[in-house]
Formats: sequence, structure tokens, C-alpha cells
Amino acid sequence: MSKPSYIKAEELREIIKNKTKVPGKDYLVVDVRDEDYQGGNIPNVINKPSDNFTDSLDGLISEYSQVPKIIFTCRQSRVRGPSCAVAYASKVNTDQTIHVLKGGMDGWLRKYKDDSELVENYVEEEEWDF
Repeated sequence: MSKPSYIKAEELREIIKNKTKVPGKDYLVVDVRDEDYQGGNIPNVINKPSDNFTDSLDGLISEYSQVPKIIFTCRQSRVRGPSCAVAYASKVNTDQTIHVLKGGMDGWLRKYKDDSELVENYVEEEEWDF
């Protein structure tokens, strides 16, 4: 089992900005926000809500287990993102590198909300923690 580790926003930014990297093939971002999946997201992300994540786990593994790097995120990456990353890591049988985005979407949007290569569907919200 590959143990999940944190990835800094700047590291993920470099991956996304690298035009030789193909989302879904070279890396995958999985956003596990539930009803709070709104206000902005990372382009090419797939949303697998944490409230039924275990139900979609087998499908996620069968479709994306060949992607070398998978990054989980949620609002702050304190509970849902790390929990789903651990659940994924405990079932996948590959050499994937599994990360959790440090600071979650709050941190990501704080830094990159104005960069259309890094954020889509951004909506200014009172609920963002910045």
C-alpha cells in the first residue's frame, strides 16, 4: 500500500501548468467535496463526494489505477480528502503516488482564483476562508 502524503499547491500548479502532462493520464485530481462542491474547482478534476466515496471506490480504481499520480482534495484537506486518500490507498494495488492537496480548495483558491488555467467555475463566496 502506498501511503498518502501531502502535496503543496505550488507543486500541483507546476504539474498542471506542464503542458506535457495530460490530466487523467499522467495525473488525476479527485475532489471529494459533497454539497460544498461549488464556488470553484481545479480544471479536469473529478468529483467523487465523500459521503458515498466507498460506493465509487472500485470504479475509481478500475478506471484510474494506471495514472501514476493521484491527488485528493476537499474544502481544507483536513478530514475528507485525507480519509478518502487512505481508503483509496488501502485498496489499490499499484505503485501510484497518492497525495492530498495541502490546504485544500480554500488554499488553492486563495492563491490561484484569478488563473483560468488553475481554477474554473470560481464564484466569490462569503464561505471561503480567505
